[in-house]
Amino acid sequence: MMTQTWEQMRIVLNDRTLLGISLGSWAVFLGLLVGLALLFRILMAVAKVRSRRLADRSELPLHDYLCQILDHTWPISIVALAAYLAQTLVDFRGSIDPTAVAVGDTIRALSLIVLFLQAGRWGMGLIDEGLTHGFRFANFSESAARTAHGVVRFFALAGLWGIILILILGSFGVEITPLLAGLGVGGIAVAFALQQILGDIFCSVAIVLDKPFEVGDFIITGDHMGVVEFIGVKTTRVRSLGGEQIVFPNSDLIGSRVRNYKRMAERRVTFGFGVRYDTPADILQRIPEEVRETIESLDQVRFDRAHFAKFGDSSLDFEVVYYVLSPDYNQYMDLQQSINLSLMRRMESLGVEFAFPSRSLYVEQSAGRSQVSGFTGTSS
Repeated sequence: MMTQTWEQMRIVLNDRTLLGISLGSWAVFLGLLVGLALLFRILMAVAKVRSRRLADRSELPLHDYLCQILDHTWPISIVALAAYLAQTLVDFRGSIDPTAVAVGDTIRALSLIVLFLQAGRWGMGLIDEGLTHGFRFANFSESAARTAHGVVRFFALAGLWGIILILILGSFGVEITPLLAGLGVGGIAVAFALQQILGDIFCSVAIVLDKPFEVGDFIITGDHMGVVEFIGVKTTRVRSLGGEQIVFPNSDLIGSRVRNYKRMAERRVTFGFGVRYDTPADILQRIPEEVRETIESLDQVRFDRAHFAKFGDSSLDFEVVYYVLSPDYNQYMDLQQSINLSLMRRMESLGVEFAFPSRSLYVEQSAGRSQVSGFTGTSS
């Protein structure tokens, strides 16, 4: 009785069709689909746990790459792989019914598209992991790695998805060779039309490789200055001291002189001051030593020289050079302020007055008439 029931059911499933395919074939297809999907899901869960343990215990990057592949796997991709294998085993395309062939082709095409997109997602994860390990191996600083990551990732992803697109077209029977030839000819025309944009793109590669500046550096180029916030494929964005964002084409920065103050190891400072012309010579001789003592009493500075440099129009001028052992601008200004205040106190103790622009008039009596002559100098 049971045997007759199964036989009748088999006959019914084989005789009745849906979209040109017997219900029996559909049942086998769905059974394979569910079974394979569950099997792949279980295998992936086990592999994810084991690979994570291996990655935590080992320093080899291979386990990290495997974790990236498993973490970037879509659940729909497991279903697509199961559907592709199931339709191959059932062989919908072997039917003489055109509808059945179309259904088989559709299942195969949709499965391949999902699988190719999954391959692209795996590639993205491997690229990110590879860049992280590569920059670490090359001893890139954190700011340099951020600078290079965006540009290198853009070109890597462009190449990856270009290959994925070619594979998808090839799987659908599209002739790739004429397409590539057409793209080559068209690419030349596009290159001429977009040469400025392409120039900026290649300049971004030069910035990444040569590293004249990085994200976080304070730079000056031309009349503009600020902190580098972002280095993109086409432009670099700088936050100015006034708060606004300045956007530079990469080609402009490569073609101009850039002063990078973040790379400064120490700051050379030159300043001067003038005293009155009526200052005695022995006091003038003591002033450079007073300046030396003032600067050497401070931390984070290195004294270089102090000299009575020249006779100015209205003052006796001194020139001082010292080094701040830090690139920080605020620290430099604090030190310069301390030096200025200390020099004022020392000059007061010596009885020396700082000069300011003035003009003295001398009136002479000559042959019964008055003659006025001028002298530019310190008033007395």
